[in-house]
Amino acid sequence: QVHLVESGGGLVQAGGSLRLSCVASVRTFGNYAVGWFRQAPGKEREFVAGINWSGSSTYYANSVKGRFTTSRDNAKSTGYLQMNSLKPEDTAVYYCAAGPQVQEMDYWGQGTQVTVSS
Repeated sequence: QVHLVESGGGLVQAGGSLRLSCVASVRTFGNYAVGWFRQAPGKEREFVAGINWSGSSTYYANSVKGRFTTSRDNAKSTGYLQMNSLKPEDTAVYYCAAGPQVQEMDYWGQGTQVTVSS
């Protein structure tokens, strides 16, 4: 069982930046791919970004490509989502997840709220 805890959300003005962190409860964090997802009110959860176990491959939704960057530090059992040039439409609860591959997430965090004001 992998327990994930996100942090770093908050309120920011459009054009600003935030960095989300996702800390895992296991030392075998390096065995898992990490995904970032978000869910806005009234909308379905959507994929935002993903990174493979080693960090050598990253994946992004078209809506965030060029603005968001995902990375990881396996020694710290932590994944990151750097969000720049934030837009009001980025407002959502952001979740990190872990699993054997980006397309297969088995464990989910509790989510952190990101609100972007115009």
